[in-house]
Amino acid sequence: FSEEQCLALATKKNARYVQSLASLTQDSLLPGIRDVLAEIRAAKVKIGLASVSLNAPGILHALGIHQAFDFCADASRIHRSKPDPEIFLAACAGLDVRPEEGIGIEDAAAGVQAINAAGMLSVGIGPGLNHAGLQLHSTQELTWTCLTEFWATRRIDKE
Repeated sequence: FSEEQCLALATKKNARYVQSLASLTQDSLLPGIRDVLAEIRAAKVKIGLASVSLNAPGILHALGIHQAFDFCADASRIHRSKPDPEIFLAACAGLDVRPEEGIGIEDAAAGVQAINAAGMLSVGIGPGLNHAGLQLHSTQELTWTCLTEFWATRRIDKE
């Protein structure tokens, strides 16, 4: 494909993707996510989103969870995509948090690699993410207790 054809295909693909987002509702949120966000908020811990999608803010609004996030780093803030750590470093900067003070949560290998490269603790959700510091099978396992225990264990290991 020529560069022009690639751009046309990418534009068409993104238009279809954006159209599919119209069907998102609060019921589309993965199991356990609303609860863990509320638990983190109650603990007064900052929450950021690191997404290479320009549609991330709209998705957060459609899911009814935009108010849970203190900062959203999206593709408009970076030059390099995952597995480069740039998106996670941008999220940390936006939250005014040092990367070594953060935990990143991902469902893709490139994302876990990016979190690790950023110097953050990594949580992988789904199969095949064994290079994550903590691997969970589903979002239902993701709780504030799980995250605080992981943080305590990993920080003790580094001392």
